Amino acid sequence: MTIVLYLLTAALYGGLASVAWYQRWRGGFAINYSGLPARPRLCWNRLWLAGALISHGGLLYTTIFLPDAMIFGFAFAVSAMLWLSIGIYWLESFFFELEGLSLLALPLACVASLLPLAFGGVQLLPYAANLLFKFHFVMANVAYGLLALMALHALLMLLVERRLHRVVGQSMQHAALEQNCLGSWLDSLPPLLTLEKLLFRLIGAGFALLTLALVSGILFSEQLFDRALRFDHKTVFAGLSWIMFGAVLLGRKFYGWRGRTALRWVLAAFMALLLAYVGSHFVFEVLLRRPAL
Repeated sequence: MTIVLYLLTAALYGGLASVAWYQRWRGGFAINYSGLPARPRLCWNRLWLAGALISHGGLLYTTIFLPDAMIFGFAFAVSAMLWLSIGIYWLESFFFELEGLSLLALPLACVASLLPLAFGGVQLLPYAANLLFKFHFVMANVAYGLLALMALHALLMLLVERRLHRVVGQSMQHAALEQNCLGSWLDSLPPLLTLEKLLFRLIGAGFALLTLALVSGILFSEQLFDRALRFDHKTVFAGLSWIMFGAVLLGRKFYGWRGRTALRWVLAAFMALLLAYVGSHFVFEVLLRRPAL
């Protein structure tokens, strides 16, 4: 049953990605930000994506939460992050024109859904049933999923902003050549102001959930180890990431940070979070061959 879910999830994501890229190269994206283009096709795409999300969610649940144990590792973390990111993308697509984002997000989700087949993770027995641990686990994964999508937005905004600067002063021939390559895809993305608005909504929600994850982690550590904080690799980088995301939100509110200044802070904060979470699992499980938890 599990292998069927793996194949079904990868096929659904891969099929959607193939259709999206085919439509892109055939000029199938109608760029019209006054309303959603090609609404019947968009409706079918949403239904198809909803099926992929249901299949992926069922796959994660059956492979992580076993009847008498819990399995987790960096591959499961990446898979869960992409599942949550695609879920948020699906919800936001009802309010924003985000069709261009699927060209990058769907192939990543397809690959991520298959990662646990290559890297099996570790078995957690002692405290997997602890309610506080479950709360911490859910909050952490939702926060990381939100912030992973935020990092994708930040990268896309950097590309869009760089393209806008390059277009100024270009010859018509050069501009036409770029339009047929990367620029054609960038033009299918939402406007820069729309991406920026969505970016800071994601940062705000992700920061709140990350705060809950850190607080619940401290309480759980106190309950399990009789010590609120353990100054290890994961704790240091998670705390540093939380401070940096808080600084971004404060800079936005009081100093009007936007553009490259805000984007660089956002990407640096996410890299710290990635090192704390997925990075720690990867180093311990793949390089050192021992459990990270």
